[in-house]
Amino acid sequence: IIHWYKQKEDEAPERLLFASEGKVTIESGFQANRYMVERSSAQKRCVLTIKDVIPDDAATYYCAYWDPHLWSTWIKYFGIGTKLIVSEKGSSPPANSEILQKKHENQIMYVCLIEKFYPEIIRVTWTDDEKEIRDNIVKGDTWQSTKEDEYSIASLLTVPAENENKKYYCKYEHEEEKASLPTQGILHTKLTTLLHFYHFLGCYTTLTLNKSFLFVTDELMHRTAYLVYIILLLKSSMYYLIVLFFNYK
Repeated sequence: IIHWYKQKEDEAPERLLFASEGKVTIESGFQANRYMVERSSAQKRCVLTIKDVIPDDAATYYCAYWDPHLWSTWIKYFGIGTKLIVSEKGSSPPANSEILQKKHENQIMYVCLIEKFYPEIIRVTWTDDEKEIRDNIVKGDTWQSTKEDEYSIASLLTVPAENENKKYYCKYEHEEEKASLPTQGILHTKLTTLLHFYHFLGCYTTLTLNKSFLFVTDELMHRTAYLVYIILLLKSSMYYLIVLFFNYK
């Protein structure tokens, strides 16, 4: 039995329908004639089709199924989700994509920058000549560029310095374009330029692990000290109010 869930932003997911043995059951509150499910047991696929899409359909859709385990225990597994955006604006591929590089002591850092695309849904991965890389990667969230309908994203890969001659690839998949950017043949980038993109990545805590970014560490420490100061100030104010209360009594 395959279940489909619909989750609108900042709301709990709700079951849309479930399909079993060729029969599709639509939950109350949804128009049955707008949803179609196709299953392929051979390919282990289940496809949900929504007809006549309207703005209220904008949400993330998840497929799920129950899997039996030991001692009659069942676990429901969910897919990673598919985000549907309903917009009158047409999609556009990234206007620019490049890899920035910085080498320091025993590490090399690559920043893959992909700019000005719409909609904001994009998948970015790092690979070597053989397989996808999952370790030592920091992926930032998409952010809006100068225009409200344009988005950008950056992803950071850190590798040992002895792999300098090894080729890595930053791959992205957008509904309008797929591309693969190699790391070899790019110029070393100034530290300040890299830090500009680290700001968008929100990687301050990650950067503190590298001794070359001491001033970033200092900035993080200043922010932490400021938060601690605010907390202590609030606690002192509470103690002051408590003392006043008992004095009044």
